[in-house]
Amino acid sequence: MSGAHGHIEGSNKRIALLIAVFALLLAIAETMAKSAQTDAIISNVEASNLWSFFQARTIRQTVVRTASEELAITRDATPEGPTREALTQQITTWRATADRWESEPATGEGRRELTERAKKAETKRDKSYKRYHDFEIASAGFQIAIVLASATVIT
Repeated sequence: MSGAHGHIEGSNKRIALLIAVFALLLAIAETMAKSAQTDAIISNVEASNLWSFFQARTIRQTVVRTASEELAITRDATPEGPTREALTQQITTWRATADRWESEPATGEGRRELTERAKKAETKRDKSYKRYHDFEIASAGFQIAIVLASATVIT
């Protein structure tokens, strides 16, 4: 009898060690899941901010283009002279500003650059959410393993 009891006790120790390893892996998976979730949220906010900036830039660009087009009509109805030259200069300035807002590589704040940055943030967000879900599935697997190993000790 003592031999059988010693076998069960040794087996229980191995199962307890296995449960401890599963618990460690569960803790690591949960930590990694939380980290991935945080990265996803940060990237989502970044993408949202960039798209908002893009929309604001688009609105400003549209307003300036519309103003320059309207001023061009006024200029064309104005006789030659200093007023017409001032109108032409303002139209040129507004058109240059609208063009700069379309693409501004130096600052990365042109519409093209904002689109590219926002898409990169969305890609990072999507990858982080995928990692988050993968770690959550792993966590569930470790939890199930712990329960099954615990049940083995009881039975």
